[in-house]
Amino acid sequence: MAMPRPGPDVPMRAGRREWSGLAVLALPTMLIGLDMSVLHLAAPVLGERLHPSGTELLWIVDIYGFMVAGFLATMGTLGDRIGRRRLLLTGAAAFAAASLLAACSSSVGMLIASRALLGVAGATLMPSTLSLISNMFRDPGQRRVAVAVWMTNFSIGGMVGPLVGGVLLEHFWYGSVFLLGVPVGVVLLIAGPPLLPEYRDPGAGRLDPVSVALSVTTVLPVVYGFKEIAQHGVRTLPLLSLAAGLCLGVLFVRRQLRLPDPMLDLRLFASPAFGVSLAGLTLGLFAVTGTQFLLLQYFQLVLGLSPSVAGLWALPAVGAGVVGALLAPAVAGRTGSLRVMAGGFLLSVPGLLLLTLVGPGSGPFLAVVGFAVVSFGVQAALALTNDAIIGSAPPERAGNASGIGETGANLGEALGVAVAGSVAAAVYRAKLEGSSLPDGMGPDRAEAARATLGGAAEAAGHLPERLGGELLGLARTAFTDGLHMAALVNIGVLMTLTAAHLTLLRRETADRDAVELGVHLREMEAESGAATEPGAETVPGRR
Repeated sequence: MAMPRPGPDVPMRAGRREWSGLAVLALPTMLIGLDMSVLHLAAPVLGERLHPSGTELLWIVDIYGFMVAGFLATMGTLGDRIGRRRLLLTGAAAFAAASLLAACSSSVGMLIASRALLGVAGATLMPSTLSLISNMFRDPGQRRVAVAVWMTNFSIGGMVGPLVGGVLLEHFWYGSVFLLGVPVGVVLLIAGPPLLPEYRDPGAGRLDPVSVALSVTTVLPVVYGFKEIAQHGVRTLPLLSLAAGLCLGVLFVRRQLRLPDPMLDLRLFASPAFGVSLAGLTLGLFAVTGTQFLLLQYFQLVLGLSPSVAGLWALPAVGAGVVGALLAPAVAGRTGSLRVMAGGFLLSVPGLLLLTLVGPGSGPFLAVVGFAVVSFGVQAALALTNDAIIGSAPPERAGNASGIGETGANLGEALGVAVAGSVAAAVYRAKLEGSSLPDGMGPDRAEAARATLGGAAEAAGHLPERLGGELLGLARTAFTDGLHMAALVNIGVLMTLTAAHLTLLRRETADRDAVELGVHLREMEAESGAATEPGAETVPGRR
């Protein structure tokens, strides 16, 4: 049954059922974030068991996020047509099945394909959860809190994923990290029907398969080309892939501007507030996710920590992120959202500067403190971005704005891993190719050592102790140099976001002052006109 529209008989403020429903919606939200990051810690183990190349390893990690981003808008439209709750429960069952398939993968190709299917299933969950929240919480203040809780759970999932993955990897096989979707799917199927209302839009737009295909085929060739250039240098095929992706992107944009009911309403970008808020969401997640991906490998492959210990060292950043996200709405109520978002991004820069100081012998403490500062600042800003995105759009286009925001969030996470991994890989390879590797290595092992730090560790095991230690020292130093370069890239990203939000704040302040001045002048003119009318009361002493 469709949820009733707001009216005099519909209470504006949410009650116990709605808040209980929010707790149920937190499960798939946390699961999506968790499944994006759970492989950050499993990457070294996957390298040992399946022996993927550096590029294949990045595809295993980030293909999930790219597929979620590519199908989010379509699943949002599908949910409007068949019902949001129905789509959520169907997606939960599909996600559980795809999780089982990924857990049983025995080859690199099978695992990449399984992760892609997980992404398609995951795309059904996010638009359903946020849309249901917007219908369950009609009061603006309650909705802001509910959206902040939703975003916090997404972030918690992304940051707790490494810890959960570390514990599973220490006690079970690598496929166990994918089984987390099974119990969550079961809980959703049981608790969802009594606690979540059904909602569908009788005027929902039609599905556009061409736009879906263009959106996916725009991103993947560009990412493929970027990764291949970072891994192997400039070659013809990666350049052609980049060009093809950009051409498809132009076609996608032209189609969205031409359609009366587009998959993504790009006309929303005419609002500076919408564009800046979306950039904050996408690039904020870009910075924090890419940093986390490299740091967890640093803990294991450079410092030699076990997966579970590495996951434990990530907990301070989780706690800092949660505190930042929960404090942000209260502070924004006093100072304004733009100030909090700009301050959060700026606060994260010193944390990234600390990461440029870590090295093979610095231990985990410096990296943990730096990442906790990054997490606190970025998560405080991100807690406000979704509400800012929806609030900057006209009410009749809020659904499309929400879909674009969700797409930006998932695209930011996937691109964060892809770009940070590619930058670090390019620096790593350049450093090793410019260094003299120990004698006694065959060409295959030398190439494996130049490709990834995991390959260097495996090659070192086949050398005498002194030569193996020399190779590991070179490789670990090269990896930390790549980590430093990725941190510098993210500093540039966050400084740009800070400047953009401050510029928007100044513009909105100037516009508000201009409006207030106009109102004041009109009041003065009205008073002056009233004073000069015939019969108006004269004021003693005034001509």
